[in-house]
Amino acid sequence: MRGVGFVFVLVSLLGAVATTSFATTVSYDGRALLIDGERRVLISGSIHYPRSTPDMWPDLIQKSKDGGLDVIETYVFWNLHEPVRGQYDFEGRNDLVKFVKTVAEAGLYVHLRIGPYVCAEWNYGGFPLWLHFIRGIQFRTDNEPFKEEMQRFTSKIVDMMQQEKLYASQGGPIILSQIENEYGNIDSAYGSAGKSYIKWAASMATSLDTGVPWVMCQQADAPDPIINTCNGFYCDQFTPNSVKKPKMWTENWTGWFLSFGGAAPYRPVEDIAFAVARFFQLGGTFQNYYMYHGGTNFGRTTGGPFIATSYDYDAPIDEYGLIRQPKWGHLKDLHKAIKLCEAAMIATDPNVTSLGTNLEASVYKTGTGSCAAFLANVNMNSDATVKFNGNSYRLPAWSVSILPDCKNVVLNTAQINSMAMMPRFTQQSLRNYIDSSDGFQSVWSWVHEPVGISKNNAFNKLGLLEQINTTADKSDYLWYSLSTEIQGDEPFLQDGSQAVLHVESLGHALHAFINGKLAGSGTGNSGNAKVTVDFPVTLMQGKNIIDLLSLTVGLQNYGAFFDEQGAGITGPVKLKGSANGTFVDLSSQLWMYQVGLQGEELGLPSGSTSKWVAGSSLPKKQPLIWYKTKFDAPAGNDPVALDFTGMGKGEAWINGQSIGRYWPAFLVSNSDCTASCNYRGPYNAKKCLKNCGKPSQQLYHVPRSWIQPTGNTLVLFEEMGGDPTQISYATKQVEGLCSRVSEYHPLPVDMWSTESDLSSSSTGSGRRSTTPILSLECPLPDQVISSIKFASFGTPRGACGSFSHSKCSSTRALSIVEKACMGSKSCSIGVSIDTFGDPCRGIIKSLAVEASCT
Repeated sequence: MRGVGFVFVLVSLLGAVATTSFATTVSYDGRALLIDGERRVLISGSIHYPRSTPDMWPDLIQKSKDGGLDVIETYVFWNLHEPVRGQYDFEGRNDLVKFVKTVAEAGLYVHLRIGPYVCAEWNYGGFPLWLHFIRGIQFRTDNEPFKEEMQRFTSKIVDMMQQEKLYASQGGPIILSQIENEYGNIDSAYGSAGKSYIKWAASMATSLDTGVPWVMCQQADAPDPIINTCNGFYCDQFTPNSVKKPKMWTENWTGWFLSFGGAAPYRPVEDIAFAVARFFQLGGTFQNYYMYHGGTNFGRTTGGPFIATSYDYDAPIDEYGLIRQPKWGHLKDLHKAIKLCEAAMIATDPNVTSLGTNLEASVYKTGTGSCAAFLANVNMNSDATVKFNGNSYRLPAWSVSILPDCKNVVLNTAQINSMAMMPRFTQQSLRNYIDSSDGFQSVWSWVHEPVGISKNNAFNKLGLLEQINTTADKSDYLWYSLSTEIQGDEPFLQDGSQAVLHVESLGHALHAFINGKLAGSGTGNSGNAKVTVDFPVTLMQGKNIIDLLSLTVGLQNYGAFFDEQGAGITGPVKLKGSANGTFVDLSSQLWMYQVGLQGEELGLPSGSTSKWVAGSSLPKKQPLIWYKTKFDAPAGNDPVALDFTGMGKGEAWINGQSIGRYWPAFLVSNSDCTASCNYRGPYNAKKCLKNCGKPSQQLYHVPRSWIQPTGNTLVLFEEMGGDPTQISYATKQVEGLCSRVSEYHPLPVDMWSTESDLSSSSTGSGRRSTTPILSLECPLPDQVISSIKFASFGTPRGACGSFSHSKCSSTRALSIVEKACMGSKSCSIGVSIDTFGDPCRGIIKSLAVEASCT
């Protein structure tokens, strides 16, 4: 048992707080967080307020609560809130106070991760770009200009929360705050200045007197009273740096982020559940899912570089706000199982014993008789049967069984009782919503973005400029333009006009034009942002114009000195011969520069200027074109996406609001994916990948609150060339339900009782005294189960959506399931030979069902 730790003493009631809001004491000891003096086991989930819309927040938070969460965790995004020094934005998606209050209204707590460095695959790690230009500044080290700005912003956020009475010490929902973020991963690069910086950050944070504990994640030397916490796919082996601090997990990665050009990562729920159960088995008491809802990187908020617009993260609640089954449901069951053990868990440390090789039991037992046990099989390949307290328990490989009374199994992490829901996108042509009798092309208007310099604020400089220092990230785009004279007899020319244009860039992509014509494009990737290209070009005698459009795809957000990583064409830029090795280096010549696009300066994203051209000759498959059309919203309330089939790369706006960068032309390699993913064994971000040979992202979320029933404006800027008439809408629905439950599954958690024998083969007879149950339920209130597409009791093959019969299959299964389920909103069926007969004796059998709802 660990000793008592730090306590934050708070007032009992603040007169300024509403009479229904009572101050809460939040403290901690070596076992857990204490709320009003009582230890708590807390389940948390990350939802980042700007990655969804205020209209979505109440539903997302309620679904989180329904899923068994106690706490919502969010970063605070400095560059959103202070885009210009001293000018603040807390409106719309940036309304942090409203988000925190919405969480409070649902009866949940908040963990406010102020940072203010956030990483988060967010542009520049959350830092505002103006910070970079402060004289003498060095980020995230013992540097006075940086510390002054960091303290000023952190104090600003704390003051806002205190003015709104949002800390638990004031009767609000905030029970934790975080300062800095994963600094321990890279602090060695900063030497002794990094060590003193962390001490300063801890002292600065605690001096703000929030009345709640502060944490630092991935910071083994976090000074007292700061709690150091763990981030990762697994944190069961983590130990805090003091016996007076609880074991906390601030980021359990439920999947991974998507990059343009990369396959889509996903993480099986059996592995997530295994990791969570192992954490609580070995003494953890606070665990947070990163992400519980990932959302969308609207506008130019992505970091990376090359982070995609979707931040779905394979989270329990998907990008569109729909629950992802069975992930959400299985974790909900896990949370209930863990909470059944809470009384025993908070009373004592676990007693851990070996049950064999890679087999382990952890027992929480109190002097008053409470007892809870976790039985783990850490073997990656072999199931096992173990003896515990005189009973036998079957443990699948890479799984944990939870016994709230040290006898009966309420849940095994590898055995899913929750049904799966199969989503689908229903494509709807955009033309169906356009009111025009003149043909589809005529309802599109366009503006050609000029190649090269077109703005009055262009300027000349000798040599090649780094992009971020030049644009200050006001735009993705920077034009480099050079006029060069060709005599026709240069050694590098072939046939008097042919040469190779060689360009080297720090990233992230570029388009090269010779005399107004596209010569070629090049791009880096998430592993290497740099670009080196050689384009064959045709030059003419006399003046030739070389225009290079350099572009960023989100700024670096992670790593030591990440803020010093540049972008843009820093050279060399050469004209060279294709065979004889001769060249001329153009890098140090007088270049002309233009920050941003003419269309941005004209306000084309709003769609409201008079520059638009309409007609029957819609330009297609041409670079640098702005497109605009009007459309009506799809009927109903289903989530909406734009399908960018036919387009190359660019950005899109709906009614003036950017839904983000699109890039369907960037295809995933065919070699990156796996045919299937075995949940057994350690997970990493490259273990389970899908979507190979396709665009990394084809569908782009359009929040319902951004569109009106009629008369919406869609604006696109297309860099590479595309056909906007191929764009369509897609609405997301649930296509079907399916589930697979074996004879050895525990009963659903809601049916758990200490009076029932729920242990697998606990009598040694091979038969259970209780019957597992397969349950299905249509997701919408007015739906009923309308068809059973598949039903098999025996040893069905395949997975959800692709089930098939084996030789061992009950002939009665389909008729039994249809009778139980057809025409009902929900149904439950006992999984046993008593129901279906025994099609193959001596073999563990399962019931697999796929159904649809209407």
